[in-house]
Order: sequence, then structure tokens, then C-alpha cells
Amino acid sequence: MKGIKKSLTEEYLYLDFSHQKEGCIFPFHTSITLFLLSYCDCKIFKVCLVLTGESTGISLLKNVLSEDVEIQIISRQELPPIVQNCCLPAVVERPDNFCRAGLAVVLRHIIQKSYEADPSKKEILELLGFKKTCLKACAEVSQWTRLCELTIPLAIENFLKEPSDQPPTIPAEILELEKKLSEPVRVHNDDKLRRQKLKQQKAAGVRPSLAKEEMKSKVHRQETSEEVDSSSASLELRVAFSKLTVHEEPAPANREPAHVRKAKASDLPPLDHVFVEGLYFTLADIVLLPCIHHFLVIICKKLSEKLVEFPLLAAWYQRIQEVPRVKTTASQCGIQFLNLPELQTTSNEQQPSLDEVPCAEEQNDPSFIGGPRPTMTKLMEKGIEVMFSPHPCPTWTLDWDTLPAAVSPKEGKMSSDRALRKQQQLNNLVYVVTNQAKPGDRIVDFCSGGGHVGIVLAHMLPSCQVTLIENKELSLIRAKKRSDELGLSNIWFIQANMEYFTGTFNIGHFFITW
Repeated sequence: MKGIKKSLTEEYLYLDFSHQKEGCIFPFHTSITLFLLSYCDCKIFKVCLVLTGESTGISLLKNVLSEDVEIQIISRQELPPIVQNCCLPAVVERPDNFCRAGLAVVLRHIIQKSYEADPSKKEILELLGFKKTCLKACAEVSQWTRLCELTIPLAIENFLKEPSDQPPTIPAEILELEKKLSEPVRVHNDDKLRRQKLKQQKAAGVRPSLAKEEMKSKVHRQETSEEVDSSSASLELRVAFSKLTVHEEPAPANREPAHVRKAKASDLPPLDHVFVEGLYFTLADIVLLPCIHHFLVIICKKLSEKLVEFPLLAAWYQRIQEVPRVKTTASQCGIQFLNLPELQTTSNEQQPSLDEVPCAEEQNDPSFIGGPRPTMTKLMEKGIEVMFSPHPCPTWTLDWDTLPAAVSPKEGKMSSDRALRKQQQLNNLVYVVTNQAKPGDRIVDFCSGGGHVGIVLAHMLPSCQVTLIENKELSLIRAKKRSDELGLSNIWFIQANMEYFTGTFNIGHFFITW
């Protein structure tokens, strides 16, 4: 077909499979990944379901798998060695030395490869959101990524495992998501959109105090329609669905009225959520849809009176069904959407003002594990005392002039001054590691960046296996390019959060830039 590019690199997608229950494949990470594959109509990966020791329900898989996806079932022992060191899902490029692991990393890669294979599918690339940053920040530092990637899928899995003879407990993570949907939306051009909304409210004769209730009422009426009527829809819905139909919101023909132009930012109406990240349909919506669907199925069966506590979540669930291809994809993946009753939010619901709402990364959650706290403090809290001592051999240095050019950090896209400082740092590190390493040792370079340490070690220690772990894809791609130039065969590249690496090693390196 014209416009479709053939992938030059064969890639394998490995997914865990423990069991299948009520139209859902467990773990949820697998259901989510298969849903995205179907939504993107992506057939460029060879998909393998990896059985656990307790896998059940294999014969029923055909009922919940898209017929368009060819799947091979394998045991964990059949995984490539590099994947055996990672949590699934994982994608591996042949010849099995570059692996992407973890749900967010894998889903973002599927989107990028689907678009590369068929650049006409621009709506697929739009799933990555503004500046292509949707779920890009790793779960170790981003509370939003952690909520979507880890805590909500795991919470719903546990929710579904609760005994059938007892009323289930509502997961705290679901309450957190409902609260997030009530917060004002922040987008890059929100001042312009909020002024347009003010103009719309004035034209409709809606007082600002009643605007939010009026908008929600309209959303409930409109989300069951096949198309959104541009004359009556809220501004948020018009903007959101104009993007989904690949039509930009037309610019106003005339200058805005004076009362709109001169309005203070604090007097502008806030923007309301259409989708989970704000106005636009993104990867986060796809991640949460299978989870929320199965949560609502249980709620409707066992705790129907509790449904009124989740009006915003229910409205989102109804609205997302009107996104092109979502219903088709759900049907292919064994999801039968529920018809929920219209729910009303309480009129005295107190919403924070836009200026008071911090971004997700700024919220102070004491239970959140991670974030950029001082490294020395972290070590001390773990009872690790850092000892400082003189360099055992301060005059020792690598002979950089005799090494291949690709070994030098000068090949890693940095200034000459910085490259010189990096060489000095590498002298110290390489001296310590080469004096400790033994043939056959596994050396892991955590947060490897562009691979300056790992590539030197792999070149200097050909009898050792060196693994680079880094969350930033472009850094690892640059490192692999340098490794390929050197012809190194003892090096692996893993794009993942550190916590997704499960392998053993003899020497670990975590370099800190002071």
C-alpha cells in the first residue's frame, strides 16, 4: 500500500500471561498493550505471550484476542537472555542486544513504529500528546506516569481478585483519578482558550458561577451522540473533537470583544477535562480504558449504589467511546461497553482555582517513592556511610590516542571541554573496574546516558558482559551506534526504569554528576 514503509529491523514483543478472566487477560499490562496494538492496527511486531508457572485459560484466549494479531505462546525459558533480565512487557530488536522494557516505554515505541510504518496515520502520533511527552517521564519521578503505568493497573488487578462473596473495597487510586478529573485543565494555550470560553459563556448568558454545572450537563447530553454539534457544544468538546477529526479549531474572524480581551486571568473560567490529561485524547486514555472498564463492570454488578460517587469517571468512560476506532478496538479485544446512567455532580462541589492547582510533578505526596532528593541523604537513610579516600593511582590514565575514535566521549555529541572532563572521570572509573573485574563478570551501567562508561568498559574488557540501562531512548540509540562502529559483541542496551531491571550482576555502576 502506498505510504507504508517496511520495517528494516525485526522486533519481538514479549507479554506476560498468567490467566484470562471475564474477557480480560492478566496481567493488565498485557491487555493494555494488546489494546493499543489493535487500535493502531499495528502488525509490525512478532508478539509472544510468555507463560508463567501458573498460566491458565489458554484455550479461551481466542475470545479476547484480536484476530488481526498473530501471537506465539512461549515459556519463560525461551526468552532471549537480555529479556530474562527485565520485567515485561518488553520489545527486542534483533540481534537481541537492544531491549525496551516497561509499559510506558513499550507503548510509546509501538506508537512511534506504527507511525513510521505508515506516516499517513498522524492521529496515531497525536497519542503522544503535546511535544510528544505523554508518559515519557519515568515512574520513578513522575507521579502521573506512576499512577497510569503501575498503581492503577495493579490496584484494579487486586480489586478483581477480591472474594466474590464480599463487597469489594474501592481502590484509593480510583478515588485519586476521580479527583484529578475535577481539577482545572492546564494546556499550553489555555489563556486563549479560556478567553474563548468566556466569550461563549457571555453569548449564552451563562453566569460564571453556573458555567461549570451547565457544561457538565451538556457533556452528558452530547457524549452519547455520534457527532458533536459545533453550535451547542462546550468549547472543550469542540476543541477536543476537532483534533480527533483532524480539523483544527478555526481562528475567530473578528477581534475579541473588549470585556474578553481585558478580563484578568483570575476571572477567566477554568477549562474542564474532556479526557484524562485534559482536552485531548492521548496514550494515557488508552492505558486507563481497560482498567476502568473492568472496574465499572464489578461496580455495576456488586456496588451499583457506589456508581454515583464517580460521575466524572463515568462521563469520561462514555465520552471515550465516541473516539474514532475505540469501539471497534474494544470489540476486537473482548470489551463490551456498559451503558451507564447519566450521573449528576453535586452543585456545591468545591473546585480549586486554576492558579492553585499544581502540575502533577509539583504535588507533594509523602507516600510517593522517588524524586530528585539529594543522593547523599538517600544513602545515609539506608545506613550507607560514604567514605572518601585518595585515588590509589592518580597518575594512571587510558591512552586515548591509541583507542578507536568511537570509544572516546568526543563521539558522544558534547563539547571538547566537556569531553576532556569526561575522559578524566573515565580514567578513574575504568581503573577501579578493570582491577576488580574477572572474565565472565556481568557489569551494569545504571543511568548510562550516552554510554560513555559502558562502551569503554566493553572495549577494555571483552570477556565481560556489559549492560547499559537508560530511560532516554535517544541517548541509548547514540550509544548503540558507537558500539556498532566498534563491532562490540559483549554489550546490551536496555531502555527502562532501573526498577524494571531484574538481572544479577557482579559490578554495578551508578555515576553521579555533581
